[in-house]
Amino acid sequence: MATLAINGKPYNLNVPDDTPLLWAIREQTGLTGTKFGCGAALCGACTLHVNGQPVRSCITYVGDVDGQEITTIEGIKNADGTLHAVQQAWLDHQVPQCGYCQSGQIMSAVSLLNENPDPADEDIDAAMSGNICRCGMYTRIRAAIKNAAGRL
Repeated sequence: MATLAINGKPYNLNVPDDTPLLWAIREQTGLTGTKFGCGAALCGACTLHVNGQPVRSCITYVGDVDGQEITTIEGIKNADGTLHAVQQAWLDHQVPQCGYCQSGQIMSAVSLLNENPDPADEDIDAAMSGNICRCGMYTRIRAAIKNAAGRL
């Protein structure tokens, strides 16, 4: 059994230690915002934060994060329930098309802005390079990140 702190709430999950974190969260907690994309950490759709750092939950095992703080897309809203600046910028710039990769994109963008509150285009490109958007919204993603940086 693993004890995970997800979005500030403790969860006792009765799953094997080698269960991918993605599936443990989706199937055991009902938090389905984190998406399965490729299963090989290549697309970024499954990105969430462990101790504030972005990780690919499809290849991260429950046993490796037992007792650590996990944040999913559902957990990044502001304390008053309003959207995080990145989420609001995503809406303002109409980033989502199909929307499938967006939770992973947003989690990577939040991590970038936590580390670098005023990123240059090159910084954004480097931080987001592991996130694939099959709809090709990269220009809108960059604009939304810059917009969110100005709000934070």
